[in-house]
Amino acid sequence: MPSFPQHPFTLLANPRFQPAEPYGAHRSALLSAAALSQASDVITSWSGYAITPLHSLPGLARSAGVASLHYKDEGSRFGLGSFKALGGAYAVARLLCRVLGQRLGRSVSHAQLRTDPALRLACADITVTCATDGNHGRSVAWGANMLGCRCVIYIHATVSEGRKAAIERYGAQVVRTSGNYDDSVQQADRDAKTNGWFVISDTSYPGYMDIPRDVMQGYQLMVHEAVSALPQWPTHVFVQAGVGGFAAAVCAYFWERSTEQRPVFVVVEPQQADCLLQSARAGTVVAVKGDLDTLMAGLACGEVSLLAWDILNTGANAFCAIPDAAAVDTMRLLASAQGGDPVIVAGESAVAGLVAALLTAQDSTARTALEMGPDSRVLLFGSEGDTDPALYQQLVGRSAAQVLQDGAPA
Repeated sequence: MPSFPQHPFTLLANPRFQPAEPYGAHRSALLSAAALSQASDVITSWSGYAITPLHSLPGLARSAGVASLHYKDEGSRFGLGSFKALGGAYAVARLLCRVLGQRLGRSVSHAQLRTDPALRLACADITVTCATDGNHGRSVAWGANMLGCRCVIYIHATVSEGRKAAIERYGAQVVRTSGNYDDSVQQADRDAKTNGWFVISDTSYPGYMDIPRDVMQGYQLMVHEAVSALPQWPTHVFVQAGVGGFAAAVCAYFWERSTEQRPVFVVVEPQQADCLLQSARAGTVVAVKGDLDTLMAGLACGEVSLLAWDILNTGANAFCAIPDAAAVDTMRLLASAQGGDPVIVAGESAVAGLVAALLTAQDSTARTALEMGPDSRVLLFGSEGDTDPALYQQLVGRSAAQVLQDGAPA
């Protein structure tokens, strides 16, 4: 049976959690089942769409003392390696339809965007941009390439060359900035205003809400796939967070559809970039400063998305901060295929939710706080595969190909 080393972690029960609060019209205007249906129609029409695997982890479930652990593996999503393929590219499509519709004075559909040569030619005059730790920028670049518009992506100082090259593969111009992720967000915004570009960000802030909402709505397709494949509704959901858009999209999906008991929802961040936990502790949005130096590069964000906070502020049961070392141990654990569990290639940011679930399982106080027990059904979202292959091999000791080959049935 697989075992998991102990690590120090922080679990903060959300003092503003409102179990009886209805999802309400205000939040339905942000994320809704109707808007998800629209996003699903678009995304499932793209070449290469396939439902990603939902893995059952019975060995880890027994070790954690819970009824089940299910892990939604986004490593194969559209060949981009992460769930973000759903969000950024969908927001690019929505943006192009809006902009061209305004310029032409008529409605432009996604289907027309892909089939009308004149519209595709018009797309070439539009430039989209964003800042990224890697995965979101790759999705935006892929969407821009698919739909024929120009793309400029900003990365900060510590983003690896491997992630930079992966973005450039889709024809985007990549600009490396000094400072951290939040500095690159500000640089992308300034340059977009100067050059007349359109920012496709997963971070919302005052005056900028529509596009991040489209990004989050795209993410919900992944949640719907997972829930559709589950044998039972989960009792606990642990989700990693950077600016919070991903976590909020997952939280909102369950909140909107819960007619009785909502799953216990835990937001998980790196200790070095825990802006949501710190905001929950302060009772208001606060920023975490510094270089945000964490191996979990996709979660290295110091400023909270306002749209995400609108949902997580009262929708999350708890916030958790975990150390990098625990993430590395979990990557190796998933690569080892112990206890009857399948081999899974999981990147550094993919495993944060599983880390928090396993650490909670070891801690009697945390188990009690989250009401985790032998009947608990835990859902996790593995947000990426080996999106930085060199770093994955360095941390796990084998390449993704070797891990999969070693774990293949004889």
